[in-house]
Amino acid sequence: MTTTLNRQTMSSGLTALLRDAILNGQIAEGTQLRQDALARQYEVSRIPVREALRQLEAEGLIIGHAHRSSVVASLSLSEITEIFEIRSILEPHLLRRSLIHLSTADFDRAESVLDAYDAALDAGDMARWGELNWVFHQMLLEPAERPQTMAIVDGLRRRVDRYTRLQINLTDGARKSRLEHRAILAKARAGAVEDCAAMVRDHILGAAGDLTGFLRDNYGKA
Repeated sequence: MTTTLNRQTMSSGLTALLRDAILNGQIAEGTQLRQDALARQYEVSRIPVREALRQLEAEGLIIGHAHRSSVVASLSLSEITEIFEIRSILEPHLLRRSLIHLSTADFDRAESVLDAYDAALDAGDMARWGELNWVFHQMLLEPAERPQTMAIVDGLRRRVDRYTRLQINLTDGARKSRLEHRAILAKARAGAVEDCAAMVRDHILGAAGDLTGFLRDNYGKA
């Protein structure tokens, strides 16, 4: 039992380390990840490495290959656009179900998250920004009590998160994102359900357009 628990702890810890490195761009798309090399680097056996890679593959961050190697996944502009389109349908749906359950205290907590979000952007802390960006969305959506839909949204978010962080860090996307989040929260506080849902949809699709344009113009992604 203890051995199994330790292995699970190592596996989850290694998964988090590799996920963060991929999302932050420290491990670039197309990079090969070999089980034996990772085991040596992190001084663990191949078992937690294999389990970590299996989880990252399930999240769509890597692609598994034969001979104990994997490659960090790369998304085309079409795939990125499709992911955002799916989110633009699911998140407003969740929001409509969620808003009736949110209290003034919930909105105050969401505003505190946005304050921390702004501070992370000002400090150039993209890892913290990415975390708080999702926390804000979660706070507005989770009261819908649709955990399966939330899991789908979270999985889609993870797949494009590294590209979003790159775009936010190198453009004025941070300013636009701040303004839109504040406007969404204001509509939510006012109980304007359909207006808020429409703003969330436009926020997601606008981010998709900005991101794909940035990747096309600056990195030649097709």
